[in-house]
Amino acid sequence: MFSAAVDTALVCAVVVITLAVVASLGFRLSRSYRDLGSDADRATYATLHTASLASEHLREGLTPAGASKASRYLHGLLRCDVLMISDDAGVLAWDGGRGTPPDVMPLVRQVLESGRTQIFRRQHLEAAGLAEPGELVLSPVRVDDRVVGTVGAVAEDVNAGLVRATNELAGWVSTQVELAELDYSRRLLAEAEVRALRAQISPHFIYNSLNAIASFINTDPQRARDLVVEFADFTRYSFRRHGDFTTVAEELRSIDRYLLLERARFGDRLKVSLEIGPEVLSTVIPFLSLQPLVENAVRHGLDSKDGIGNITITAHDVGAFAEVTIEDDGVGIEPDHLRSVLAGHTEGVHVGLRNVDSRLRQVYGDDHGLIIDTAPGAGTLITMRVPKSQPDHRA
Repeated sequence: MFSAAVDTALVCAVVVITLAVVASLGFRLSRSYRDLGSDADRATYATLHTASLASEHLREGLTPAGASKASRYLHGLLRCDVLMISDDAGVLAWDGGRGTPPDVMPLVRQVLESGRTQIFRRQHLEAAGLAEPGELVLSPVRVDDRVVGTVGAVAEDVNAGLVRATNELAGWVSTQVELAELDYSRRLLAEAEVRALRAQISPHFIYNSLNAIASFINTDPQRARDLVVEFADFTRYSFRRHGDFTTVAEELRSIDRYLLLERARFGDRLKVSLEIGPEVLSTVIPFLSLQPLVENAVRHGLDSKDGIGNITITAHDVGAFAEVTIEDDGVGIEPDHLRSVLAGHTEGVHVGLRNVDSRLRQVYGDDHGLIIDTAPGAGTLITMRVPKSQPDHRA
């Protein structure tokens, strides 16, 4: 009986691993269970559905809460007495056992150190002082070249079928943990890119703003005080610690403060016009995704230009998207140089453009990168288009 159950479990586990990507994305089959005619169809549906439910709890990696919830679903795939999941520090889940989990970490450490699946027979468990009856198989959970945890199965008799099934399940868990670490790495990268933008703001803009404020202290003290308040509000927003997303309205308020400070430096040389549709003001966008584009227009487009410089900012509704454009009549950018900048082959120049373009592609896909029309002496037009509905992103 047990051997037959293990063989069935092995088939189920192999299906899980073969379709791991589908399961990790939370795939749901639209057909109801009762509509699937054959036993094989029903077994496949049940396995996919179980893996899908379990994968939702491993999105943050190997955590006690996630592993405990996932093990309730995965336990049924192996048809063993107890399913165990551990990380490299302790047991995270012990599903099916009676009472508290036994101290199996000495056995787990053997697998962590060797990186190989190991079988612990009844006499071995008894010698280790474990009260849990039966035998134990432990398989490593790997991320890249590291063993970060184990998946274990306790059964009356650990045979070759259960060993193979446990290995397959450990491989599936490894895939979920790798996806979780990839997602975490992407979040760290996005945070690093925002820090890079903040660092870009710091050296030149702060210096120029403080110089402009200082120039009004004796001639127009009230304006100097007003500019200090605007400078404080701008830096408070730009250097805030929390939130990966903001709204078009919040970003435009920050841009307004930025341009007030720049106009204090440029005087009548800087002309700004805005055309903003109220229907897009609440649209969620990545934090610091518009201000760097305006700063690029001022710093690289107009600062090197003689005479008056014009910047036009528009934001309006385009069906399911909000479209924002920033246009200047400055010196423009050589197209080959722009391609090199966006590809990351040029350091220190137009870093804001590359940074914003990269983050937009990460969040919304390659179809939503910046669209930049420019040429030497012809100014620059930058277009950003984002979905208006973003249930997964909140300001």
